[in-house]
Amino acid sequence: MTTRTLPTDSDTGFQWSDVLELFKPITWFPPMWAFACGVVSVSGGENAWILALAGAVLAGPLICATSQAVNDWFDRHVDAINEPHRPIPSGRIPGRLGLIIAVAWTAVSLAYAWFLGPTVFYAGVVGMALAWAYSAPPFRLKRNGWIGNAAVGLCYEGLPWFTAAALMAGGMPGQPVIILALLYSIGAHGIMTLNDFKAVEGDQSMGVGSLVVRLGVRRAALVACLFMLIPQVVVVGFLLHWAATWYAVGVSALVVVQVCLMPTLIASPARKAPWYNATGVSLFVSGMMVCAFALRAMS
Repeated sequence: MTTRTLPTDSDTGFQWSDVLELFKPITWFPPMWAFACGVVSVSGGENAWILALAGAVLAGPLICATSQAVNDWFDRHVDAINEPHRPIPSGRIPGRLGLIIAVAWTAVSLAYAWFLGPTVFYAGVVGMALAWAYSAPPFRLKRNGWIGNAAVGLCYEGLPWFTAAALMAGGMPGQPVIILALLYSIGAHGIMTLNDFKAVEGDQSMGVGSLVVRLGVRRAALVACLFMLIPQVVVVGFLLHWAATWYAVGVSALVVVQVCLMPTLIASPARKAPWYNATGVSLFVSGMMVCAFALRAMS
């Protein structure tokens, strides 16, 4: 195995496009989608669309982008093995500039959240705390795949959904919103495992105990499928309990298709994880929006 030495030349130049790459815009979709679910799930007032747009900026370009910058800084030695082309290990963002960006964007995100109201601010504080705890010592939650995936799942699905619902409602959302947001956060634990198949070499070398490292490829894929499947079954149960029968049927249909796709993933996890992200995970998040419309119809 070949390892690479991180560049340390503080005079290395960088472009603003490197900062955008550090923020990984492609990762903003999950929290922004979850935020959209929160917006849909609660009826808003006249200025609902303005609040929705403002909150989407918080969920994606601010909090999620910050979490990516934090992770890239504290994972720079792992990325030197797994993804040496990334802005920090490649030297395009030199010296300690990556850390400075992470700290500065944390401050900007929390200041922005403050102006959206106390409930949103406190949710933002929780999200930022988990983002730093996930990547940074002494906690570095990602060293334990069970705990780390739970933290990311909560930040990617539950917190944005809760935050949006709170923003639309002008305070604490109802219990059904909280229940479904939490269940889909648990399901996202499995999605996080899918993202770890591509990083096994660096994770093993640097002591990152992802579930793929801890359990092996095949068992980790099976656990990921169970984490995605079981919460959705419980969601269907709650929808039936709330008499949202047709919405329960819709989510059930999406779950059945996922179950049909899962054996292909389990048979070849490392090769099929990107495929399942594009198919099974798309069905998973579609179920979230079905639930959001169910909550709106119930309110």
